[in-house]
Amino acid sequence: MDQAKKDSIRQRFAVLDTANVSDVLDTLGYHHQGLHPDFAPFPPDNGRLAGWAYTIRGQMTPYKHGSGDPEKMQACAGVSPGEVTVWSGDGEGVCYIGELIAVGLKERGCVGALIDGGVRDVRWLKHHSFSVYARYRSPVQSIGRWKVNGYQVPVAIRGATTKYVEVKPGDFILADEDGAIVIPAHLVEEVLEKTEALTRQEEQIRKELSNGLTLADALAKYGNV
Repeated sequence: MDQAKKDSIRQRFAVLDTANVSDVLDTLGYHHQGLHPDFAPFPPDNGRLAGWAYTIRGQMTPYKHGSGDPEKMQACAGVSPGEVTVWSGDGEGVCYIGELIAVGLKERGCVGALIDGGVRDVRWLKHHSFSVYARYRSPVQSIGRWKVNGYQVPVAIRGATTKYVEVKPGDFILADEDGAIVIPAHLVEEVLEKTEALTRQEEQIRKELSNGLTLADALAKYGNV
């Protein structure tokens, strides 16, 4: 898929609701793609997240504090436009990224981050228009504590209806006020078209309800949507 098509798909997804995407995935037999309810935007008004998954994995690894994390820098250097960095690992209590990493990612065209862990410099993320959904925030840096050990590999992210959801490079990430969800790469175009159709139907239902159609009549006419 060329970059222009990927950009078009990302922009179309960016105006859709995760709830409708979830309903479409259910109809296709993918019932466990939603992520844990702890995932939330930082700051709370920092917008939606939509992009192609670029995965980064790490673990708690004590090391010399002054040496930095060159593996993290190497991983971030591979990010392409339209991608969302998906951070996984066992770094409870520490942040995986902060303002400077976010700035560097944005310079490469990254559109945001999904972090199964912590984030800091929250006040500045909004300033840089960098959308982040994470499980928690923490002032504690990862350097000396948590180290990247892989990227662009399948990763496990905490799930809503299952313990973990697998995210592979090239899957699609969508997050909004209702939470975050993962769309497997091979389903992206089908899910997009079906979600757009469902969205149009919901818009028609809202219009008819505002014009006096009762809920009972709407359910009889359109079914459970």
